[in-house]
Amino acid sequence: MRGINHPHVWFTNELNTALDGIAKTGANCVRVVLADGQQWSKTSADDLKNVIAQCEQRKLVAVVELHDATGNDNVSALKTAAEYWIEMKDILNAHKSTVIVNIANEWHHENWGNPGAWAEGYKEVIPMLRNAGIENTLMVDCDGYGQFADSLFKNDYAKQIFAADTQSNTMFSIHMYDSAGKDANTVKRHIDNCFKAGICAVIGEFAADHGSRGDVAEQTILDYCTEKGMGYIGWSWKGNGDGLGSLDISNDWAGNNLSSWGETLVNGNNGIKQTSRTCTVFD
Repeated sequence: MRGINHPHVWFTNELNTALDGIAKTGANCVRVVLADGQQWSKTSADDLKNVIAQCEQRKLVAVVELHDATGNDNVSALKTAAEYWIEMKDILNAHKSTVIVNIANEWHHENWGNPGAWAEGYKEVIPMLRNAGIENTLMVDCDGYGQFADSLFKNDYAKQIFAADTQSNTMFSIHMYDSAGKDANTVKRHIDNCFKAGICAVIGEFAADHGSRGDVAEQTILDYCTEKGMGYIGWSWKGNGDGLGSLDISNDWAGNNLSSWGETLVNGNNGIKQTSRTCTVFD
């Protein structure tokens, strides 16, 4: 995977312009921010259909995610996300070859040393999704706002979550910022551990920094993902606020003026243009 995150739910009028720009980078997937109504206006069925159709037209695999449960430790918030996907089951299944369901962005952030509750939450909701008939690949973010990568390996929690999927079709996502991506050794350790554990994973979010919270070893992410054969999805196209403007990949929605971070991600060594290939599902 060689992709870019797009904050659709907060900038719904920019979808086509942004996807044109993202496709122009050579990306082969786009992770799209949606909402189930817990925090932001619920993404309608028609909107979801259009997002998927616009991605497919540009030969972009769509990783659809719900942002409302970010940092929420309550299983009820995760279940609400699952209920949204179940409501949209027919749309998702109609595009199961081009749509990955990232169940909930960064659900759970407490107990970094003991991610048992995080694992139990997903072991509960994944059967809900499968029993309802959802057939898409599922994606699960790590504990600790997506950054506690060791949650995947402690007590084989990733394998336990995977075992809860009757279709054996769940992958995992690490968000590499000031913790999981803070330096080269940390980045390499987390990526190596994924391969040692035999799990399918992607770097689902990362940037060149995390604002004032700290630096990120972004070039190591690009280089080591390329060396090891792992996917990455940069955060995010445009629209970051609250001191996080440096995370914008583009300075305009059309992608005509990339930021410094965007130039690294798109045009840099082992960046998107150099390493991306269109997914064969579109052949």
